[in-house]
Amino acid sequence: MNLNMKRIKHISIVLVLLVSSVTFAQVKFEAKVSKTKLGINERLRVDFEMNRDGDNFNPPSFANFKVVGGPNQSVSKSWVNGVSQFSKKYSYFLAPTSQGTFTLSQASIEVDGEVYKTIPTKITVTSAVSKPQDGNNADYVASENIHLVAEVSKTNPYLNEAITVVYKLYVSPNTGVSNWREIDNPKYSDFWSQNIDVKGLQVKNGTYKGESYRYVELRKTVLYPQKTGKLKIEPLSLDITVDVPTNRRDIFGGRLMTQVHKTVSAGERTINVKQLPEKGRPDDFTGAVGDYDFKVTTTKTELKASESLNLNVEVSGNGNLKLFELPKVVLPSSLEVYEPEHNEKVTTNLRGMQGRISDNYTVVPQFKGKYPIPSISFSYFDLKTESYKRISSEEIVVDVTQGPNNAIAESQPSVSGENKQPVVLNNDQFAFIKTKTTLESNKPSHFFKSKLFWSSLLVPFLMIPLAMVFRKQKAVRDADVTGNKIRKADKLAKKYLSEAKKALGQKEAFYVALEKALHNYLKAKLNIETGDLSKDKIQNLLLAKEVDQTVVSDFSSILESCELARYTPSTKVSMQQDYDKAASTISLIDKQIR
Repeated sequence: MNLNMKRIKHISIVLVLLVSSVTFAQVKFEAKVSKTKLGINERLRVDFEMNRDGDNFNPPSFANFKVVGGPNQSVSKSWVNGVSQFSKKYSYFLAPTSQGTFTLSQASIEVDGEVYKTIPTKITVTSAVSKPQDGNNADYVASENIHLVAEVSKTNPYLNEAITVVYKLYVSPNTGVSNWREIDNPKYSDFWSQNIDVKGLQVKNGTYKGESYRYVELRKTVLYPQKTGKLKIEPLSLDITVDVPTNRRDIFGGRLMTQVHKTVSAGERTINVKQLPEKGRPDDFTGAVGDYDFKVTTTKTELKASESLNLNVEVSGNGNLKLFELPKVVLPSSLEVYEPEHNEKVTTNLRGMQGRISDNYTVVPQFKGKYPIPSISFSYFDLKTESYKRISSEEIVVDVTQGPNNAIAESQPSVSGENKQPVVLNNDQFAFIKTKTTLESNKPSHFFKSKLFWSSLLVPFLMIPLAMVFRKQKAVRDADVTGNKIRKADKLAKKYLSEAKKALGQKEAFYVALEKALHNYLKAKLNIETGDLSKDKIQNLLLAKEVDQTVVSDFSSILESCELARYTPSTKVSMQQDYDKAASTISLIDKQIR
């Protein structure tokens, strides 16, 4: 009996050891969430934890969530009762983007050549929840002491009047900010926009809702509205790491800080854009709004025929300098005029665009005489007086002192015989009589041993090495898959944009053809009808085809240019820039699309 009891005891010990070793060898990899139900204004923490060190960690896509923190990695090792314990953790902080019930898909990791995956987890996102107003709650303290504000200089501007948007981050004195990053960049649809560089963030003292705060100016943007009515400025959103004081103190009595992640938004702003008044609008008004000077100058007023002078038409001042056309010059037909060279010296600051734009014409007189350059007018809308103003240049007389007389003027019939002009003979009177001849031989020629004979005999032999070289180059070209794809993409871009290229210089026809080309390209590549699609849906389709975000943004901006063309003047230079950008973007999409 005692012998049997000893055997049973030994067997039990062996079983316990076997179970322990199997349990120790088993790999555990699981996803742990801070909560399975949260409000859309709350954060979710997800920990991917494993008991064995692994490689090739692959997190899930986090669909319907934005990653606002992480991944943070932590490793711990310990000994408990002589047994080694290991733990490795990847932590993420997520912010939901919409309400509903979503599934966090599987994460994976590789341990000793085996792939392990977590179990999918369901998360329910509800409407915003009220947060407890607890002075000891770090999230509440952060929300009460951090504010992002978009300060707009004017909310009811005129069309093409400059406004500024300054984004300020306000922080209370007893709170700190360790880091931040932009998670939503504002898109200025229906505005011409220019960001002002912020060189070095300077902390300043100010007030927010009557209380003392410190603040920094994170971003400054100048906007020129291109449409009338109510226009939206999308919000700027930041993910901020906030240092919040706690009730705990260090050994010296100083208060300890804790860090929390906080999402702040400047909120959407509405701009009510006024139409420019119809009353008093000049016929030659092209959309200039601001405060301007206008002048027309020439480099010389006296010269010889076939010499050249430069005629400069210049507008300077403060306003929407890049968004209107300069008046055109009309000169006498005896002055040959070349296409103008457009120059811009414009800087943009919080007051808007400042500087000068000009068209420089090269003028070459053909005949002797005095030629007046008529007065040229420039009209603009003055924001100070809220009225239209016109500036006219003085008439300029160009005196051509030497050169042939104008044949048209000389051929006019005279009034009396006393004014008849004598016939002037020149050396070309008998130019029609040929004084040199070329004689050709009538001797019969033979093909044998002629130059044509030898050429016909040798050319086929010479073509053999050329054919071999050509075939070798063709093989190399056919093997160049990437190069062929690039050439095919460039050819496709030229095909769709050919009509737009023909219409360069004609604003309406050009932008209609350009927009049609872009839509036809999408129709061919995505096999869809684009008439009912919005720009957002087009962006989503292209992103789904693995097209780079930057390229998709460029494509959308070209579509916006086509839409805005009816509201803003366009020069041939700007049309050429839009054409080149469209060709480059179509080519890039065709290379990247899957």
